[in-house]
Amino acid sequence: MYASDVMDSNPTVVHPDDTISKATRFIMENRYRRLPVVDHDGTYLGAFGLHCLLRLSLPKAVIMEKGLENIHFMRESLSDLHQRFHEIENEPVSLCMHCDVPIIRPDTPLMETMRILYDHRGSLPVVDAKTNKLVGAISYFDVLEKMMAAEI
Repeated sequence: MYASDVMDSNPTVVHPDDTISKATRFIMENRYRRLPVVDHDGTYLGAFGLHCLLRLSLPKAVIMEKGLENIHFMRESLSDLHQRFHEIENEPVSLCMHCDVPIIRPDTPLMETMRILYDHRGSLPVVDAKTNKLVGAISYFDVLEKMMAAEI
């Protein structure tokens, strides 16, 4: 079996010029950890996810290089966090798209796919080697759904 046997061949995607607000809605509605980012031709560019949303919600003094390591003294409310998100919600997804998410090829063996999925704890883009087009995505749920449906 291969990655193509367990992948979702029609994953939810965002484009680099989509707003952070739109991507966040997709993430929240579907409980995704990250979404593939593709251009308008379907070429895989990277991923946008929860890590970015958390980073954008934290005070800059916390996330900057050599920033604060101890922030026990900070007393921020959910309203403060919401205000920080509101300031960036109309920015494009490309603001913090990650390009370091491992990609899977459709012909990657299933066990190798599962190992990479286990190591990286989030959905994985399945990308055609020749065209660099996104052809699917694989999440824990995709694998578990196929595994639970398999006959013994």
